[in-house]
Amino acid sequence: MSFQERYIEITSVVQDDINKIKNSLTNDIFIQEPLKSKLFGILNAPSKHIRAAVAFLYLKATGKQVDDKQILLQTAVELAHNASLIHDDVIDEGLLRRNKKTLNSEFENKLAVISGDYLLSAALKKICMLNSFKLTEMFAQTLDNMCQGEISQHFNRFKIPELDKYIKKSQQKTASLFETAICGAVLLSGADIDAYEFAKNFGIAFQIRDDLINAKTTKSDIKDGVYTAPIIFSGDSSTPEKGIEKTVLLLNNYVNKAVKNLENLENNKYKQKLTELTELLADG
Repeated sequence: MSFQERYIEITSVVQDDINKIKNSLTNDIFIQEPLKSKLFGILNAPSKHIRAAVAFLYLKATGKQVDDKQILLQTAVELAHNASLIHDDVIDEGLLRRNKKTLNSEFENKLAVISGDYLLSAALKKICMLNSFKLTEMFAQTLDNMCQGEISQHFNRFKIPELDKYIKKSQQKTASLFETAICGAVLLSGADIDAYEFAKNFGIAFQIRDDLINAKTTKSDIKDGVYTAPIIFSGDSSTPEKGIEKTVLLLNNYVNKAVKNLENLENNKYKQKLTELTELLADG
C-alpha cells in the first residue's frame, strides 16, 4: 500500500471534519478577478491537509470533539500554510506546483507576494474571531518563527550548517505551524494536556522526511543551495547519497520521540490512528 493510500485510510476517521475545512477555505476570499479564480484553484487543489488531520486526531484522542471554533482555527492554519507556499514559490522562482503554473509565473512576483499577504490577512481575521489572546499570540509567534526560518535559510545558502541549526530552522519553518494547529486545538478545547513536545517532534520529523525525499529525487534544494540533513551528514553537497542512511536514523529518532509523547493519552482508536500516522512518516 502506498503512502497516499495508507494516509487516506488512517485519516478517514476525521475526514468529515477535514471536508468542513475544504468547504470553508474560500468563504471569505473577496478579491478581483482573474486573481480570485487562481486563488480558489490553489486553495481547492488536492491536499493532505495534514496539519488539520493530526490536530483533529490528537483532539479526539483526548476525548474532545471538533466544533465550529476548531474548524475556524484549522482553516486559518491552512490559509497561512498556503500563503507560505505562494511566498516560497516567489523566493524559489518556482514555475510549477503540483504540475500547475504557480501564481508568480502567471501574474509575476509583485502580485504573488500581495496575494500571499492577502491570505495571511484572511487567516488573521479568523483567528481574531476566536476571541483568544493566547491563541492570537501563538499564531503571531508562529508567523514570526516561519519568517525567521526563511531568513536564516537565505543567509546560509550554499553553506553546510551544523545539525542543531538545521533542526532549529526546521522547527521554525515547519514545526511551528504544526505546533499552532495542535496546541491551538488543545487550548481551544480546554483540555489539560501539554501537546507541545509531540507537535514539535512531529513537525520536525515531517520536515526531515521532506528533505530526505528531495535529496533522493529532484535534489532541487541542493541546486538552490539549501543544504539539509543528507548534505550535513555527507559533508559534501555533491554526494547527498552518502548522508541518506544517517538522515533516515535522524528521522526515525524524531518519529520515535513523537510516538513516545503520545503515551500520556488514553488508549482509543484516535490515539491508535495518530500513532500510525506518526509512524507513517518513517515508512514514507
